Amino acid sequence: MDRPRRVIFDNPTVIRLAREYGATPAQIALSWLAGLSENVLLIPGTASLQHLRENVTVERIELDDDAMGQLDAAFS
Repeated sequence: MDRPRRVIFDNPTVIRLAREYGATPAQIALSWLAGLSENVLLIPGTASLQHLRENVTVERIELDDDAMGQLDAAFS
């Protein structure tokens, strides 16, 4: 996995929120990005059927304002 992804997926805030939400770090990252603006359209790549399933279920993850703020702070 390339370095930019590791920076996100290994981030302590992302890992903690993934545990809290019962999600993967990738799902938390996608949910956060989708929640930044109504104009954001995610087109995640997928390398396996499992990744496709994870990507599809991201729409069910609703990060609250506190989680969004924590992620904003972690990457600003």
